[in-house]
Amino acid sequence: MRILIVEDEPPAAKRLMQLLQTFRPGYDICAQLDSVQATLSWMQANEAPDLAFFDIQLADGLSFDILKKSAFEAPVIFTTAYDQYTLRAFKHNSVDYLLKPIDDEELEQALDKFERLFGQAQPLQQEVIQSLMESLTSPSYKSRFIIKVGQQLSYIAADDICYFYSEDGIVFAQVSRNKRHAVDYTLDALMPQLDPQSFFRLNRKVIAHINAVDSAAPYFNGRWLIRLQPPVDFEVAVSRDRAAEFKQWLDS
Repeated sequence: MRILIVEDEPPAAKRLMQLLQTFRPGYDICAQLDSVQATLSWMQANEAPDLAFFDIQLADGLSFDILKKSAFEAPVIFTTAYDQYTLRAFKHNSVDYLLKPIDDEELEQALDKFERLFGQAQPLQQEVIQSLMESLTSPSYKSRFIIKVGQQLSYIAADDICYFYSEDGIVFAQVSRNKRHAVDYTLDALMPQLDPQSFFRLNRKVIAHINAVDSAAPYFNGRWLIRLQPPVDFEVAVSRDRAAEFKQWLDS
C-alpha cells in the first residue's frame, strides 16, 4: 500500500510517519511533500498512491488546489487544525479527516475506514472541492454567547444583542431596555468574533448592532453623536477619525 503525505510542518509530518509505521508497518510511504507545487510536480513523474494524507493549509495554498489542478484520484485523509464543526462535510466526501495534533486512536479508525472502503471510495468532485474551499476560507463569526442566569447557563443569539458596552471593567450585552447580561470577553476580544456587517466599534466603550443605531448626528470636532435603542445613560460618539468608516458601515 503506497502512501503519500503532504504536510508542511516537519514535526507534524514526522509524527504522522511514525504513527503509520507503528500501526501499518507494511505500508510504504512513497513521498513526504510540503507544498501544492511540489505535489503537482511529483504527481507528473510518479504513479498515483493508494492513499494520501493532505494537510489542508499549506505554505503556498490549500491542498484542494492539488485536486483542482490535477487528475488526482486517490482517496484522501485530511489533516488539519480546523475545528470539527467546520469539517463535518469531509466525513461524506473523503475517507476522513484528522484534527491536529493527530490522535493515535483516531488515526487507526481512519485507516480502518480506508481499508473497508478501498476500491470503493470515490474521488472528490470539483463542485464539492469548491464548496469546501469556500466554507474554509469564509470568515466564521459567533452566532451566540453563553450567559449565566442565576446558577444556570443559557445563551443569547448575537443578533438579539443591541450593543455591548463596558462599565467598571465588566462588559455587558444589552438585549432590551431592562435586560443586560455580563459576558466573559473584553471589547477588543469581541470584535474579531462579530460579523462586521452587523456590528461596529463606535468607540472604546461601545460596540453596536446595526439595528440598535437609531440616528447619527454631526457633533463638534468632526465627531458623530449616536442615538441608540434602547437608550443609554452616557454619551456615545464616533470620533472624527472613524466617522467615514462609520458612514460606510451604515450604508453597506
